[in-house]
Amino acid sequence: MKNVVVIGAGPAGMMAAISAGKHHKVTLVEGNDRLGKKLFITGKGRCNVTNKKDISEFFNYIPGNPYFLYSALYGYTNEDVINFFESKNIKLKTERGDRVFPLSDKSSDIIKGLESALREANVNILLSNKVKDINFSNNMIDSIILDNNQKISGDHFIFCTGGLSYPLTGSTGKGLSLSRKLGHNIIEPKPSLVPIETIDAWVKELMGLSLKNVELKVLKDNKAVFKDQGEMLFTHFGISGPLVLSASRYVDMSKSMEVSINLKPALTEVELDKRIQKDFQKYLNKDFKNSLDDLLPKKLIPVIIKLSKIDEDKKVNSITKEERKTLVSLLQSLKMKVKGLRPIEEAIVTAGGVDTKEIDPSTMKSKLIQNLSFAGEVVDVDAFTGGYNVQIALSTGYLAGNSI
Repeated sequence: MKNVVVIGAGPAGMMAAISAGKHHKVTLVEGNDRLGKKLFITGKGRCNVTNKKDISEFFNYIPGNPYFLYSALYGYTNEDVINFFESKNIKLKTERGDRVFPLSDKSSDIIKGLESALREANVNILLSNKVKDINFSNNMIDSIILDNNQKISGDHFIFCTGGLSYPLTGSTGKGLSLSRKLGHNIIEPKPSLVPIETIDAWVKELMGLSLKNVELKVLKDNKAVFKDQGEMLFTHFGISGPLVLSASRYVDMSKSMEVSINLKPALTEVELDKRIQKDFQKYLNKDFKNSLDDLLPKKLIPVIIKLSKIDEDKKVNSITKEERKTLVSLLQSLKMKVKGLRPIEEAIVTAGGVDTKEIDPSTMKSKLIQNLSFAGEVVDVDAFTGGYNVQIALSTGYLAGNSI
C-alpha cells in the first residue's frame, strides 16, 4: 500500500482519489474550501456529466490529441460513468445531442455522488490548502509544500490541477508551473470553447439576438477550417453560443480570419432564391424593408438591408435579379472579421498543458518523473461541449488512480 497524494479536487482529482483509494492510502489536496468548484458551474449549474454516444464516436469531438485518450476512454467509458452515478442513487437523463445530465438538473448531486465515493474509499481530504512548491530529486517527488508551509510527503503524486480557464474556481495554472519545474514541456495554454470577438460595427446592433439552426464556418485565407450547424448568440463584443464555442477552437490569431454564417443552411442557393421570390410576390407593392418579416428575425432585417445596399424604400416589384442574387449570397454567407478570442479566464476549457508525448497514455504516468501521474485539463487534451470534457476528466482520473 502506497501513500498517494492527489492535487486538485475537480472531477479528475476526485475520480483519481476514488480509484487509487481502492488499493492505497490517499490524501486529496484542494485549494478551494469545497470540492468540485468548477464542476459546480459546469453546464450552467446543471453539469453535463457525459455523453451517451458510442465511445468510439467521442474521438470526433476531441480536437486536442484525441488518440492519446484511447486507453483512458475505453478503460473507463461513458457507460461506466453512468453506472457509477446511478449506483450512488443519482438519476440521470439524456437530452438533445445525447448529453447526459442529473435528473434534478443540479450539479451538486454529481458532486455529492463523488463525495460519497471518496468517503467509501477513506480518502483524507484537505480543503483550503493551496500547493506552494514541490521538493524533488533523482526524478522522484519527495513532497509538496502548502501555503501554510506544511510539508506532505508521499510515494506517488497525481496532478489534477486543471488549466487556466475560470481561475476563480482554482484553475490558476499552478500545476503547469510545477510540471515545468519538474522538467515537463508545457504546450502553451490558450482559450478553447470561448466566445469570439469581431470587428464589424453592425454586430453590436444585433446584441441579444439568438439564432438557431444556422451554419457557421471559420475561414482562414477564405478556406473553411471549421463548419457546423447549431445555435449562436450576438453579444456586445461579437458572437457566442454553443456553435461559436466549438468554432473558437479553430481560430488562429496569427492569421487573418473570418466567420461566415449561413442563415438558411437547409436551402440551396436556387431554393433560397425561389423562397425570396415567393415572399416578394406576397409583398409585391411593399417597400423592401417591409418584405423580409417571414424570412428573418425582426432585429436582423435592418442589418441585412444595410449590408445588401438595396434601398430600404425601394418597392419590392422593382428589385432586380442582381439585387436578389446579392441578397441570397448575403443570407448564405454573412461574414464578419475576427478580432480575437475572449480572455482565457472566460474559456470553458484550456487547450494546451503538459505535453502528451511525456505521459504514458496507458497509465497517465509521467515519462520523466517516476512517481508522478497526470489527469484532466492539466494535460494537453481538450474537447467540444457536450459532456466530453467531464468524461475525459473522469476517465483519465480513473486510469491515473488505478495504474499506481
